[in-house]
Amino acid sequence: MEEFLKEYLTILRYEKNLSENTTNSYKNDLKKFLIFLTESKVKDFNDVSATIIAKFFEKQRSSVDSTTSARYMSSIKGFFRFLENNSYIEKNPTDKLSPVKKGRKLPTVLTLPEIEMILNAPKTSDTTGLRDKAILETFYSSGLRVSELINLKINDLFFDDEVIRVLGKGSKERIVPIGSSAVKWVKEYLTRSRPFLEKKTKSQNFVFLNKRGTKLSRMWIWKIFDHYAKEAGIKKEIHPHIFRHSFATHLLEGGADLRAVQEMLGHADISTTQIYTHVDRNYIKQVHKDHHPRG
Repeated sequence: MEEFLKEYLTILRYEKNLSENTTNSYKNDLKKFLIFLTESKVKDFNDVSATIIAKFFEKQRSSVDSTTSARYMSSIKGFFRFLENNSYIEKNPTDKLSPVKKGRKLPTVLTLPEIEMILNAPKTSDTTGLRDKAILETFYSSGLRVSELINLKINDLFFDDEVIRVLGKGSKERIVPIGSSAVKWVKEYLTRSRPFLEKKTKSQNFVFLNKRGTKLSRMWIWKIFDHYAKEAGIKKEIHPHIFRHSFATHLLEGGADLRAVQEMLGHADISTTQIYTHVDRNYIKQVHKDHHPRG
């Protein structure tokens, strides 16, 4: 069964041209499903029934949310379509399965004082502290995804125009504004810190480098956020996407146009951006409650 999975993932990556991150998501979901099949003594995909798949979802129910369940369903259905289209199975057990209803979860957002506390946490007197300050400022200023920030190159920086060029999902290029504070700290980093991190044969023009002179990993970015959130005494669970959520929400709270925010975030569909208007609505209600004399 593992061989079929390997073939499927190869097709996704190199024929369907999905990103490595997306392919890995499919791989992780389907690996979990294969482990369940092994535990259930199922050794052939022809023996997988709708009932067995339903039992898999029943087992996951207590440990995952509806969004993750919906992703599992999508992964499993796509895999069984591949098996059916290649005549590896006689019939597709997912044909009659109902889609998992995905609840719309509002993103966690930091307040402006919480953002300021995290931004002020790095010690800018040392090489990595200055780098981390520049990273945090860039995240909040431009609302980037982690993959977009770690792949940022020096020739993507157009500081005279206060914009940066970003390669987003599906290799779509977009131009994103970057504020004067982030520009200041990135310039400081490029002058005072990056020359000490750069290794001519390894650095490949990436903006943000680790101590080995190569680009930072996704995991290291998560560690940076976790470290400075703790330094700042923030009790919420902090991850890089929270800065992206906060960037969008704070713009909308300040009166920014929804389509402009959609463009900055690189959302293909405006409905993805609209979730932040729900966060904004909650903010407005809280302002009313806190300040209205009859609130």
